[in-house]
Amino acid sequence: MKQVIFFLGICVLTLLSSCGGGDEFTYAEIETEFGVMKVKLYNSTPLHRDNFIKLAKEGFYEDLLFHRVISGFMVQGGDPKSKGAGPDVRLGTGGPGYRIPAEIGALHIKGALSAARTGGASNPEKESSGSQFYVVQGKPVQEAQISSIEKSKGVKYTQAQRDLYRTLGGTPQLDNDYTVFGEVVEGMEVIDKIAAVPTKPGDRPVEDVKMSVKIVN
Repeated sequence: MKQVIFFLGICVLTLLSSCGGGDEFTYAEIETEFGVMKVKLYNSTPLHRDNFIKLAKEGFYEDLLFHRVISGFMVQGGDPKSKGAGPDVRLGTGGPGYRIPAEIGALHIKGALSAARTGGASNPEKESSGSQFYVVQGKPVQEAQISSIEKSKGVKYTQAQRDLYRTLGGTPQLDNDYTVFGEVVEGMEVIDKIAAVPTKPGDRPVEDVKMSVKIVN
C-alpha cells in the first residue's frame, strides 16, 4: 500500500502544476547492477520528457555512470564524459551541448526524477542540463524544517504535502529551483542501494555504478 501512496504523492501534489496533461504516460527503465528503477515521465514537463525519451532511444545513457552519490540526498548521472572515465577523472560538466528551459513545478519527494543544472548567476533562468539527472533519496523531514523552507522560498505546502515529506522523505530544499520531470514507480530500493555505496572525494563512487536507460512503452 505504501508504494501506491508514493505513486500518487508526487504526481498529484505539486507546487505549480499537475504532472498530468493526459491519461497516457511514458515509462522508462533505468537499469543498474543493483536492479531496475522504473520511472514515470510527467506530461506536464514535455520538454524534459521528450528530451529524455530521445536520448534514451539513441542509446545516449548506455554505460554512463552515476558519478555523484550523496547518501540521504540523491544519486546523479547522465554525464557523457563518464563513459569509460578513469578512476581519478572529475565528472559532472558534460552534456549533449544544449540546455533545457525550466519546467519547475513538482515536489522533490523521495523517488523524484529531476534534471541537474548549473547554479549561480550563470544560469538565472534555472535551465536544466541537457542530459544529467538525479533521483532523490532524501530523508524524512521535520515539521519545523518544512516551515522554515516555506518562509525562505516563499512557497506554501498543503498538509498532505507536508505529510509526504515527513513520512516518505525527500529534499524540499530543492523545490522551486530544479525541474522534477518524473518519479520512480518501481524499484525504490535501488535508490537506497546506490546511495549506500562507498564514495571518494567529489562524491564519486569508489566502484563505478553504470546505467542503461530504455523506454518501455
